[in-house]
Amino acid sequence: MNIILLEDDIKTADFIIKGLTQEGFSVAHCADGKEGCFKLLNGDFDLAVVDVMLPGMEGFAIVEAVRKAGKTLPMLILSARDSLQDKIRGLQSGSDDYLTKPFAFAELSARIQALLRRRSASAEPTSLTVADLTIDLLSRKVTRGGTRIDLQPQEYMLLEYLMRNTGRVVSKTMIVEHVWEYNFDPTTNIVETRMCRLREKIDKPFERKLIQTVRGFGYVLE
Repeated sequence: MNIILLEDDIKTADFIIKGLTQEGFSVAHCADGKEGCFKLLNGDFDLAVVDVMLPGMEGFAIVEAVRKAGKTLPMLILSARDSLQDKIRGLQSGSDDYLTKPFAFAELSARIQALLRRRSASAEPTSLTVADLTIDLLSRKVTRGGTRIDLQPQEYMLLEYLMRNTGRVVSKTMIVEHVWEYNFDPTTNIVETRMCRLREKIDKPFERKLIQTVRGFGYVLE
């Protein structure tokens, strides 16, 4: 699951990113309103967490722009403004929820999970299946041939990304930017290392191998 966080306070952003990453989410962060709006309009995200007071473009305007563009992803507004008028304005702008600062991470996480469940129940599939490999997107449980497979958070994100792109070759750069959210360093072997661990769990115990290496290009799950 891909979440974009628009928050200009570094301390708050680090707090949220750390918590969501530990829960297995891939988090893209942007501290500028205009840049964040551009990413939302042109990217592919499952949910957005948007602060109101952002440089360049305020959160309410960002939500309105995203909705006018036809984007339906769940959007949660964060704000230190706790007046009823601000909450009403936030919801009327097109947000799905409004959380005031300061907040406990447990509450933010619960609200995000509720928004994702609501979206999954109405539009999105709750699972991904390729051959005998299945991911339950709500519980994050992975099984193959009926056997439960335990994955670390980054292994799970890597597998989910491959399964969402079944049959499509994804490059190392695409994987790094999607799963780890930092600029690709061609000298790093992080993709090979994680892919090796994933194959140990997903493919090695089974006769049919699903994850293939496409030399010079990347990887494909099929």
